[in-house]
Amino acid sequence: MNVSHWIRGCICCLLTFAQLASWTAASSNPRTLVSVEDVAEIQATSDSSPSFARFLEDTRDRIDAYFKAPPDVPIPRDPGGGYTHEQHKKNGIAIYEAGLLSLFTGDESYANHAKQLLLKYAALYPSLSQHPVERSQYPGRMFWQVLNEAVWVVYAIQGYDAIRSQLSDAERELLENGLFRPLADFLSIGSASTFNRIHNHAAWAVAAVGTTGYVLDDQTYVDLAFKGTNLDGSAGFLKLVDYLFSPDGYYTEGPYYQRYALMPFVIFARIVDVNEPSRDIFRHRDGVLLAAIYACVDLSYNGLFFPLNDAIKDKGLNTVELRYGISIAYRLTEDPRLLDIANVQDGFVLTADSLKYAAAIDAGKSEPFEYISRLFRDGPMGNRGGLGVLRGGFGIADQAVVVKATSHGFGHGHFDRLNWLYYDNGNEIVSDYGSARFLNVEQKEGGRYLPENTTWAKQTISHNTVVVDESSQFQGDARVADEHHPTIVQFDYDTIPLIRAATEHPYENVRMDRVLALVENVADERHLVVDIFTVESDQAHQFDLPTYFEGQFIETNPEPDWTETRNLKPLGSTNGYQHLWLRSRHDLDAKENFAFTWLADGRFYTVTSTQNVSGSVIFAQLGANDPNFNLRPQQTFIRRVNEGRKVTFVSVLESHGEYNGAAEYTINNQPTIREIAYAEDADAQIVRLRTATNATYFLAFARQPNKQLSHTINLDGTLLKWDGYAAAFNGEGKEI
Repeated sequence: MNVSHWIRGCICCLLTFAQLASWTAASSNPRTLVSVEDVAEIQATSDSSPSFARFLEDTRDRIDAYFKAPPDVPIPRDPGGGYTHEQHKKNGIAIYEAGLLSLFTGDESYANHAKQLLLKYAALYPSLSQHPVERSQYPGRMFWQVLNEAVWVVYAIQGYDAIRSQLSDAERELLENGLFRPLADFLSIGSASTFNRIHNHAAWAVAAVGTTGYVLDDQTYVDLAFKGTNLDGSAGFLKLVDYLFSPDGYYTEGPYYQRYALMPFVIFARIVDVNEPSRDIFRHRDGVLLAAIYACVDLSYNGLFFPLNDAIKDKGLNTVELRYGISIAYRLTEDPRLLDIANVQDGFVLTADSLKYAAAIDAGKSEPFEYISRLFRDGPMGNRGGLGVLRGGFGIADQAVVVKATSHGFGHGHFDRLNWLYYDNGNEIVSDYGSARFLNVEQKEGGRYLPENTTWAKQTISHNTVVVDESSQFQGDARVADEHHPTIVQFDYDTIPLIRAATEHPYENVRMDRVLALVENVADERHLVVDIFTVESDQAHQFDLPTYFEGQFIETNPEPDWTETRNLKPLGSTNGYQHLWLRSRHDLDAKENFAFTWLADGRFYTVTSTQNVSGSVIFAQLGANDPNFNLRPQQTFIRRVNEGRKVTFVSVLESHGEYNGAAEYTINNQPTIREIAYAEDADAQIVRLRTATNATYFLAFARQPNKQLSHTINLDGTLLKWDGYAAAFNGEGKEI
């Protein structure tokens, strides 16, 4: 007797009469992202949107070409990126698209294409055991990990749903009992350790099993999806929604995995809405899934996601996940700003919601999506730190400062508390490496994460935050890191957008406090980023603060000693230091200024920095101990203090000027800031700027979390008085 079928039978016995009576699934198919009610309307109105009609025609051309060859359903043998892996992925999507095309066009040939592929899988799947590639602790059968199996089912079951009413009883019996029920059993009871996790893998498995339940009219699978394999609510869809998203819609693994995890959440929620509208699923937790869709857009710059944690840097709003998410959100809200996202997407998806979305775009209903400064709290209760986004304007390519003070992010997290990034002019200027991975490139570790993801990308030295004694935060232990989170002390966007965060957990007996502010129209109306990073301990430590910059080195002041370039050697031996070539080193006295200018995409950037104790500046380049050339040649300058107890690193980043190679001109290539100085007391921190025209400015930052307080400080005879977190003053102490 099949054990999983026996368990399912027991589960059915547990269902109460009231539960059975409340079952309100549709009595006929389709019943997923296209409902029975949608079909007639779709066939009548799909030509009413020219942009959707073009997308539909392109999809038909692609699917017609795909099915010119006989169905190819190979025996699984390859990891991610290999031929069999990619073929099964393509087949799953082809089943979905062919099935949906049959609904959108009324052409039965597409239903036949989907049927023939599904019958091939019904013949193959019962013969499969564990996948032959043993590179995952959660192996699948068709794929090397069970995650990919779940993704395949999410697509294929919707394709089957689209054609189910056109099949004979014998064909339905074969496909349901020979393919989809065994798959659903394997993904749930057979893979309970994955199915019951609080993780994006579980989200895909839950969506696959729950959708199968709705399509097959099987309450057992729906209950498994909502309650977990123990049927007690300790796992399943609602638990995942409650624990993985903060009240602001922030997903704990970061923006890149938010994009990936969002798809099963919103697709399954939409399918729930079609089948059981009484659940009112999109209002659960005050509409957190809808908030998560909006957050996904807000966590991007110029169409690309902020590359935090294990992120691939070329992923952004032009992804299939967001095409589903945005169209579903538009159905729910009819928010015209969402229509603006189509400008950075290549197409639509085959759903009734997407048709409505496209028609609204064609009707000219779009309004600009404004990107605003926001704090995205982390954790189910919103009390596990957060991600601060400071915007210098509302446009897609205006200035942005991103400060990461979130929880770790499970296994995909990086050891980068109080890390920051800077964007300007459409580009990433102060950068984060993201992940070390060639996704689905078989030659590169089968498309999985590279060894350098651990030895480099996750290590603290690869990020723009302080490293203590050349070791990574939490000694590189993700389990310990997950137990702690930073504290958001201040966040403001009214006058001077800023965020202050603090933490004392990453290193034993070391406290860190960092404030970053985006300041406009000060010092010859330049855009400035002010960074004050204080690190304090009772014992002396080596403190390193790297800044990774994108662009071409222009000049430094003073000039470093470049003798190291004649005899390159790694900066260190472990914790990521072994991957950095030492290029130069320059000693600095306490309070001495160091300025560095670089050029990126026709604009100049200058960092002017100082620190309260003597130290040095190191320039380094990524690439050491990398025999397979897996790492990009990233550049950094590192401010170092060798024996420090309380160290404050202060810097001001200025964007300026233009270089136009085509027209052969350069303007404002010199920074306006000539000198910075730092002062503090128990209440406030002050940065003084002196410009090229000898003008003086003061930038004042209060330390307290209470925004309502008033502050006064006398700085060498200049009285500075302000309310709130921060203020800017001219040389006479007048607030500006």
